[in-house]
Formats: sequence, structure tokens, C-alpha cells
Amino acid sequence: MSSFFHDCFIVFRRQIRMNLRNPAWVLIGILQPVLYLLLFGPLLKPIVSSFPGAADNEFTFLVPGLLVQLGMFGAFFAGFGLIAEWREGVVEAERVTPASRTALLVGRLMRDLVQLLVQALILIGLGLVMGMRGSVGGITFGVALTLLVGGACAAASNAVALTTKSEDVMAPLINMVMMPVLLLSGILLPMTLGPSWLQRISDFMPFRWIVDAVRGSFAGDFAGNSLLWGTAWALALFSAAVWWGTATFRKENA
Repeated sequence: MSSFFHDCFIVFRRQIRMNLRNPAWVLIGILQPVLYLLLFGPLLKPIVSSFPGAADNEFTFLVPGLLVQLGMFGAFFAGFGLIAEWREGVVEAERVTPASRTALLVGRLMRDLVQLLVQALILIGLGLVMGMRGSVGGITFGVALTLLVGGACAAASNAVALTTKSEDVMAPLINMVMMPVLLLSGILLPMTLGPSWLQRISDFMPFRWIVDAVRGSFAGDFAGNSLLWGTAWALALFSAAVWWGTATFRKENA
């Protein structure tokens, strides 16, 4: 077990050093949700009270959704770096070492989660300055769910990267997934504002339940079904994605 954590730390340390040499992707990752917060938040102020089940503050409603968006869309691009590493022979060099194949993935996920945590804290700090409300426990739980979502998306992104081994294939695939997720998860606007047929479709979108769970935790609602379903979906997606990512590292032709 100690060997596994040692392998994870070695991979994590190398990935962090690579990020620190070029922090542009970290800054770009936080820029989009911050712009949404600064530009879209004021537009919600006159109408947020009309959202069924929404909070009484536009930033208390918007920030949890942006956290999940940050966890999903930022992590989805993690695989592009892995494709570059595969092309340079780094992945194959790691695979011939005694290191656990799971450690090769987990070490990279640790890097992605640390990056996501820093970005989430910046977003929450800015939201608090702008008037967001939320208890420490609720915010902490919401961040934990965000990290699970980010870990799931990063692991899936790595799996897709090692499967396709091409940015030209991976980029349109991610865009195809991102659009319906953004529209049907209620990140920017609650799905209760849409027609009944659209709400029924969104019921089959796991990220919709996760967004509702994070919003519920920020609002202090720990008794609702959305929190239970959102947590269950986050754990299920994380477990499935880590299994998938680990399997791709174990393939002989990975």
C-alpha cells in the first residue's frame, strides 16, 4: 500500500511541476466561470426570486452551478495533456516501470483535483465578496461534490485520450458532450423554468442532480432528495470513471 501511494506521489509531483512551468491553463480554466459570475450574475438579480426553489440571492444560486461547471468542463480537457505525453513516449516509459497502473491515473487525478480545489476556492471567495451566502459546512460539502465530479471527468478524459490518441477526434467529442450537459443540467438557469418535456429529459441527466445537490448544500438543505441523488450520482460517476481510466492504462496497446 505504501508503494502505491509513493507511486501516486511521484506521478503527482511530476504533473504539478509541469503545471507550474506553464500555469496558463489554470488561469484560463478559472477565467470562464469568473466571467459568468461577473457578467451573468447581475442579470439574474431581478428574476432570481421567481425561480421555483431558488435561493434569495443570485450568487447563492449561480456559484454552485458554476462550481460544477468548473469541475466538469475544466477536467474534460485534462486528456489533451495526456495525448501529448503519449506522443512523446512518456506514458509508455511509465508503463514499463513497476508502478501500479492505477497509480499512473491517480497521480494525475491528484494534480487535477488540487488545481480544481484552488480554482473553486477562488470562485467561492469572489462569490462571498459579491454577496453569496452559505454555511461553512454547506460550502465544504458542495466543494467535495465538485471534486468528485472533477475527478470523474478527468479520469474519463484520460480514458478517452488514451483510446483516441488524437486531439482532432477528442475535441469534437468533448464539445458534443458538453453542450447538452450545459443546457440540461440547470447550471445557469433552473430546469423548472423549462417545459415539462425538457424537464423529463433532464431527469435522466446525472449532472442535473449533482447541480441541485450542490445548490441544496449551499442553501443548507440537507434533507432533500436532490442531495441524496446528487451524492449517489457523483460517487457512481467517479467510481466508474476511475475504473475506466485504470483499464486504459493497463491495455497492452495503451
